[in-house]
Amino acid sequence: MTVKKKNIRNFSIIAHIDHGKSTLSDRLIQLTGIISDRDFKDQILDSMDIERERGITIKSQTVTLPYTSGDGQEYLLNLIDTPGHVDFSYEVSRALASCEGAFILVDASQGVEAQTLANMYMAMEHDLEVVPVINKIDLPSAEIGWARDQIREDLGLDGSQALLVSAKTGQGVEQVFEAAVRHIPPPRGDSNAPLKALIFDSHYDPYRGTIVHVRVFEGNLKRGDRILFMSNGVSYKVEELGLFQIVRKPMESLEAGQVGYLIAGIKMISDVRCGDTVTLESKPCDSPMPGFREPNPVVFSSMYPVAADDYGELSEALEKLKLNDASLIFEKDTSAALGFGYRCGFLGLLHLEVVQERLEREYDISLILTSPSVRYEITRSDGTVEIIDNPSLYPDPAEIEKTREPFIRASIIIPDRYMGAVMKVCLEHRGVSTNYQYLTSSRIEMKFELPLAEVVYEFYDRLKSVTQGYGSFDYEIAGYMDTDLVKLDFLVNGERVDALSQLVHRDKAVDRARNACVKLKEEIPRQMFKIAIQGAIGGKVISRETVSAYRKDVTAKCYGGDISRKRKLLEKQKKGKKRMKMVGNVEIPQSAFLSVLKSGKE
Repeated sequence: MTVKKKNIRNFSIIAHIDHGKSTLSDRLIQLTGIISDRDFKDQILDSMDIERERGITIKSQTVTLPYTSGDGQEYLLNLIDTPGHVDFSYEVSRALASCEGAFILVDASQGVEAQTLANMYMAMEHDLEVVPVINKIDLPSAEIGWARDQIREDLGLDGSQALLVSAKTGQGVEQVFEAAVRHIPPPRGDSNAPLKALIFDSHYDPYRGTIVHVRVFEGNLKRGDRILFMSNGVSYKVEELGLFQIVRKPMESLEAGQVGYLIAGIKMISDVRCGDTVTLESKPCDSPMPGFREPNPVVFSSMYPVAADDYGELSEALEKLKLNDASLIFEKDTSAALGFGYRCGFLGLLHLEVVQERLEREYDISLILTSPSVRYEITRSDGTVEIIDNPSLYPDPAEIEKTREPFIRASIIIPDRYMGAVMKVCLEHRGVSTNYQYLTSSRIEMKFELPLAEVVYEFYDRLKSVTQGYGSFDYEIAGYMDTDLVKLDFLVNGERVDALSQLVHRDKAVDRARNACVKLKEEIPRQMFKIAIQGAIGGKVISRETVSAYRKDVTAKCYGGDISRKRKLLEKQKKGKKRMKMVGNVEIPQSAFLSVLKSGKE
């Protein structure tokens, strides 16, 4: 199907978590009939098992929808469904770079929330045409007039023009197509200019190699062309290209303004980089596209394979996963307790969990993760400044003049009845309230400055539970501030376990050490001898738990007689246990490493 450029539309659907992006995409796909009812399933663009289980979108997905308007014109609509969670906002920014417009969804019962605002600003940065849509109008609790007021006050858009839809029942979905055709501009770009295409995503296929997702801005791309990647000068011959219509639909060419895929037998995974520009080898364009800003990881953790032999497979799996998740960064790391592994950077704790699950499911690798930490800035007494994210690199406290840690500016939007509970949670996490304002008569936006290290540590879960799921949370990095940092070590049977070490604020150290020791006691299996689990700062032990020993009843066959006979047997047993403790090795199960990450406060 060849369509003129003026009849192509590229748009995204953006919103807060659970406002119905994927459900609206489902209805739009069903209306165009590109997939039969028999093959259809809910959240069809959420292709990963983990997305379907958790009910969240992790990857932005593209689909090309053919549409015939009321006046009989044929259009190609490229729809990109995006994630809503703050950890995956990098996915959203990449999706918006290949669009001319966006539909911003607002839940008729929840109104504008933190991520709605954050995504709105992102769309404005990319200079997109934004069309407001009020979703879930079929709910008994829907307040359409109130949602319109919020769109006008908080987003600065015309609330009276907002489309009213129910993605669940399909009511009003048809008008989304008409709005895309009317309000979203067609792509610009000259089909006769030298080829200029932006790589906005890619994934690995075991049979076809790397499949590159591109948006063509200038020129056109045909099968058999020799293409050049501008960042590293590598060239390949295009074997297949086409559109995404749930399955890949091969085409002869991709014109300026279109979004699609290309396969060129790319075996070297490292050749493909997100944000790179693709051009023709014979007639290259003069300058590459600006690409994307590098993602800024905020949480760091080391990953080690449970079996040391799997190290090679872990390296390969991380390379393949990086193709599909450009915000993941990693470098080699070693540990005395766990051997060789990788130090990885993530955009948040949910991102860390998702990467871990994808490695375990898609690549069948069992992993051990260390406690997540953030980047600290350390000034030594000789004036040199270091940035460290790994507790094992923490210098001797005597050499440190001052330490600084990253802080965030958090924006929390909640119904005002939860104000006291949220204030308490933020103060527990060393937060400082900077401002609060009423958005409506019953909704309030609270601004806090919080240490990033505290947010990494179960803050989001606590916030959700104290606000009964109504709290929405968004943050940006505010810079570094002075802190009082200590290195907390854990000793099991007198041996320091480097993979359990954490950098914590001095005031929190005793609490954290006690919690972790209790958790480790539950996880470490009993032996024939007592096992001491200790939390220590330097040489000072600040908490201790003991895993009691199994005890064989050595006096069972000792009937009657003098008490000294029993004592002799018990003394003999005691010496044996002492000897065992000196040579005994304590195996720490994988679950113990994970349990230390939980704070135990519900």
